[in-house]
Order: sequence, then C-alpha cells, then structure tokens
Amino acid sequence: MINKKESILMIENVMQKNVIKFNELDKIVDVAQSLRDNKISGAPVVDENNKVVGVISEGDIMRLLEVHHPRINLILPAPLDLIELPIKMKYELDEIAEDMQRDASTVIDQIMTKKVIKIGPEASISDAAELMDTHKVNRLPVINGEGKLIGILTRGDIIGAMVRGDE
Repeated sequence: MINKKESILMIENVMQKNVIKFNELDKIVDVAQSLRDNKISGAPVVDENNKVVGVISEGDIMRLLEVHHPRINLILPAPLDLIELPIKMKYELDEIAEDMQRDASTVIDQIMTKKVIKIGPEASISDAAELMDTHKVNRLPVINGEGKLIGILTRGDIIGAMVRGDE
C-alpha cells in the first residue's frame, strides 16, 4: 500500500493537467507570443491525435535568430569607410528586418526539439528529476499508455512537490 507521502511524490499528483501546447504547423511568432503571455519558457508540440511530436522552447527560438553586425574597421577607418558607414548600416538593418520577418512566418516544426524525453504519470518525481538532469531538459511531457499528452511536469513542479512532501 502506498502511504500519503509516497502518493504526493508521484507525477500524476504533481503534474500540471491544464497544458499549454502547440501544433507543429503553428508559426513561431504566435508561439513566441503565447510563451510570453503565459510566462512559460516552453511547451509540448502535439499532432492531431494529441500525441507528443516535439517540444518548443525559448532556446529553440533564440537559436533561429541570426546575429548581424556591420563589418567596419573601427581601428583606423579609411576615408571611404566613413562615407560608406551609413550605407553599410542601413544594409545591415534591412537584412535583420528581412530575417526577422522570414523567421516569424516559419512554422515550429522546423525548429522544435523532436527527440522528446517523456514520462508516465505513475513514475516518481525522483525518476523525473533524474531524467531532467540526465537529458538537460526543463520540462517533461506526461503521457498515458497510448502516448497521448495528459500533463506536463516542470522543475518548479518537482521542487514544489518536495516542499509539500515534507509537511
């Protein structure tokens, strides 16, 4: 028989059941806005059958952004560099704007993490903590026996459960 303290430390009692999730064809701009609005750093991506096919995170979106910088000789600029500087800077800004517009219309299927570490609801939070540490992930989609998303477990959920478990 499972005692009350052990029961509290099972994932099904700790996971968040109301999960913010995305479809693989959602656009990055919409996903980024939703992550920001909901104050979360990532979420599972599911197919039409609610099966987890990936995870999208702020890190995935950040890796997409390309960093541009003008190539200017700042030590001893030649006289022509000083004349060309405004033109070079305008060109760089135009490139950044085009890249951001292109990236915003990209669908998350192209940048999401497809190798997803998942866990079942019957596992313990210590199992989840070990998985998170081993695979360096911040969240675990919780799936049922059919592979369908039923919840999500974050590092904060584990820490909260440990505090409640000590009561």
